[in-house]
Amino acid sequence: MTEAQRGHLAMLAFSALVAGSFSLGALAAPFVDPAALSALRFFIAAVLVGMAAAATTGLPRRAFAAPWRYLLLGALLAAYFVLMFEGLRTAAPVSAAAVFTLTPVMAAGFGWLFLRQRMTGRMALALAIGAAGALVVIFRGRLSAMLGLNVGVGEVTYFWGCVAHAAYAPLVRKLNRGEPAIVFTFGMMVAGTALLTVWAWPAIRATDWAALPAIVWITLAYVAVAASAVTFVLLQYATLRLPAAKVMAYTYLVPAWVILWEISLHGAWPPGIVLAGVAMTGLGLWLLLKE
Repeated sequence: MTEAQRGHLAMLAFSALVAGSFSLGALAAPFVDPAALSALRFFIAAVLVGMAAAATTGLPRRAFAAPWRYLLLGALLAAYFVLMFEGLRTAAPVSAAAVFTLTPVMAAGFGWLFLRQRMTGRMALALAIGAAGALVVIFRGRLSAMLGLNVGVGEVTYFWGCVAHAAYAPLVRKLNRGEPAIVFTFGMMVAGTALLTVWAWPAIRATDWAALPAIVWITLAYVAVAASAVTFVLLQYATLRLPAAKVMAYTYLVPAWVILWEISLHGAWPPGIVLAGVAMTGLGLWLLLKE
């Protein structure tokens, strides 16, 4: 397996894990401040990643040169997660996934801006097919639902989080100086934890953590471990091996994973036409897999 193929495999796992944040986040969002939840999420994930880094590659002092890099990347990821949970207060999980599918195009733009990565014709075709398939999944094949999309405050809020997420991918590649992915992730998460703690300190102190319902703690455990510690390492690993547009193209699989999450949580089965959308996203990704 080539390094590029390993990057693609990492992003496939990334898309499956991050999808759970939408369904669980929508259930937990009404009960807790998004910045306070994100701060605790970053802290737990930073501890886990730090322990893993210390046990594997170690934490050499040279990896923490130019700490401004970690502050910048941590701020971008912190902004994404805070705005995601804030948006999920009013936006449905599937609507948020619709906004998320704008990320690959924005990532391609940031990839050109920061790294001068150029999009080939086949890559543009792959992104277009993947986007069309994602829309079929999101709106479950109903043209009336697509035409009647009401873009609310939650969707707009989350859009700005997606802008931060799209900028993050190419900046990882630009700012990395040879540090292992897990060490680089740890530095970013420590910086993100510090920034979020300062920003959300009033909300953290005001939250009655003992009175929160179980769904908040279930969501926190999931997003801190699976959707933070693990996905951050996967994203760092992939962005060092793939162009930014290819990395973010895997977001087109997220709506399909969200549908599966909604089935498992609520028993809501999609119509058969949704399978056509899933096949289209698969075709788009297959085109991206080819060198």
